[in-house]
Amino acid sequence: MIKTIGLVAHDSRKAELVDWVVYNAETIKNCRLFCTGTTGRLVNEALAAKLGSECPEVVRLLSGPLGGDFEVGSMIAEGNLDMLVFFCDNLIVQGHQNDVLGLSRLASLYNVPYATNRSTADFIISSQLFTSSEYERIIPSCIESYKNRKL
Repeated sequence: MIKTIGLVAHDSRKAELVDWVVYNAETIKNCRLFCTGTTGRLVNEALAAKLGSECPEVVRLLSGPLGGDFEVGSMIAEGNLDMLVFFCDNLIVQGHQNDVLGLSRLASLYNVPYATNRSTADFIISSQLFTSSEYERIIPSCIESYKNRKL
């Protein structure tokens, strides 16, 4: 089963995310990548230079502030994302800070592995569970309970 990874980075951390992608290129080449805006272009360029014809599909979504964060959030809610890597710049308040918080909330709610820094991203992608075809993410029962609540 091909794993899907969402990749998002604020401007000041895009180079760090691209470095992480290149460092993990051998694992990532077997994944399908969904990236917001400019991050997608940079990731695609770096992987194409590193992997050539083995470069994985990189789907570019809208820029985060222009709706890309919502597209990633929708993928989480629909069960179409196996991991989210979002290198945030926590030193400045973003104009779309609520979107950033929403992604964090959805990743937590739907039990999606979520890395906000390189160390966490390394631990997740190097886990045997990430590459296991037998591991299935458990969706919390509270989601079904909420869907079926009586008003």
